[in-house]
Amino acid sequence: MQKKNPFNNSRRKFLKDTSLAATGFFIVPRHVLGRGFVAPSDKLIVAGIGVGGKGESDLEYFYKSGKAEVAYLCDVDDRQAKNSVTRFPKAKRYKDFREMLSKEAKYIDAVSVSTPDHTHAVAAMAAMQLHKHVYVQKPLTHDIYEARMLTQAAHRYKVVTQMGNQGASGDGVRVLQDWYAAGLIGDVKTIYCFTDRPIWPQGIGRPTTASPIPPELDYDLWLGTAPKKDYFDGLLPFNWRGWWDYGTGALGDMACHIMAPAFAVLDLGYPVSAECSVASQYISNWHMAYFPEGGPIASHITLTFKGKNGKPDVELHWMDGGIQPTRPVELGANEVFGDGGNGTYFIGTKGNMMCGTYGKDPQLLPTSKTAQAHVPQTVARVPGGDEGHYAAWVEAAIAGYGSDKAKNLSSNFDIAGPLTESVLMGNLAIRSYNIQKQNSKGEMEYPGRHIKLLWDGPNMKITNFDEANQFVKRTYREGWSLGV
Repeated sequence: MQKKNPFNNSRRKFLKDTSLAATGFFIVPRHVLGRGFVAPSDKLIVAGIGVGGKGESDLEYFYKSGKAEVAYLCDVDDRQAKNSVTRFPKAKRYKDFREMLSKEAKYIDAVSVSTPDHTHAVAAMAAMQLHKHVYVQKPLTHDIYEARMLTQAAHRYKVVTQMGNQGASGDGVRVLQDWYAAGLIGDVKTIYCFTDRPIWPQGIGRPTTASPIPPELDYDLWLGTAPKKDYFDGLLPFNWRGWWDYGTGALGDMACHIMAPAFAVLDLGYPVSAECSVASQYISNWHMAYFPEGGPIASHITLTFKGKNGKPDVELHWMDGGIQPTRPVELGANEVFGDGGNGTYFIGTKGNMMCGTYGKDPQLLPTSKTAQAHVPQTVARVPGGDEGHYAAWVEAAIAGYGSDKAKNLSSNFDIAGPLTESVLMGNLAIRSYNIQKQNSKGEMEYPGRHIKLLWDGPNMKITNFDEANQFVKRTYREGWSLGV
């Protein structure tokens, strides 16, 4: 017997609440609405944390599903929240997600988190501990430890989860899976993932002069778990991505989109090693520098994964800053590699294939083979593709934890967690690159630049260079905790 959805009572109570009834929410019996309409009492009540930028479009997609009501908006910056406040005028407004969850928990069914990376985990965990379903933007978390904790918490608190790498629900990824399952390219040993990001400042020192804090911004709340440091112009609303205190660089911005097809096709799991090379920044004649507070201008990461079910080990190369692998020999001189700036390229023992960002425009190589590829469909398609990524989560949350809809989500945390950990392993390698140690002669050396980091995935530990383990788990600012 299917369990009764535990949120139905809270949903009806929410809609009966007099403070919201006055704003225009009414319960209408399903039979009055007619076939194809969803009664307000059966809709998912969603709260948004971080409702500007990507958070704004996330909420719009939930609303467009026809099965969600955007009832609460939380943002530390009134400028960023403006459009969502206008779009959802009946929604109640908060600045501190902790206050919102404390006061409104009995009314909220699900929470969407689209804050800067350093706040993803604490906001999502706070919601999950209240048994609220969560949709969290990519990357799932800022740190490897946080990703593991959220993955485990999803089952502990029995909530429906989804990460915001919408391409994971697109047809392109599923076409690649079908081709691989049919053996069209044989066994894959090497994958290249590349991006033209960063498109924000990186590879520079943090400004040393503080700027006035905009009056619309609660900067202390925005800092959240991050160290207390001065505000500077340009940090918001987007350039925080380049600073390790808040963002996760080009990898965090794009790898959950570009590496996701590789994980879906090959079921990669945790890497066993990581190594990198990092571009330095020109300072003056004969002087090059690396800036440890933020990501580099370009990097090349190599992650190695153990093969499964008798398959060979897989070497995955990540390249950012516009670096790309050598064009496939089968690709015509005027044909686009990936989507031009970004792509995923699979090299198999019998052939090769590629796609663009989000797994879009999958192609066998040479591309003339694509139209002739007729193979069985092995993976069910998600209705609506990329946009269906949002609706699928809404429907799964209504169906509840343990439902088939929840289990079949394209990026639930059982999938998104290991993917995010692998993405962040690349950043761990980059940050280890700048670790300094003094040798016996008193000279400074950079041992992390010359070794391959060996990773014990189950125990979240680098086994051959202990100094690198400081990047597995951050120390939060006083007053903030993940609560595990």
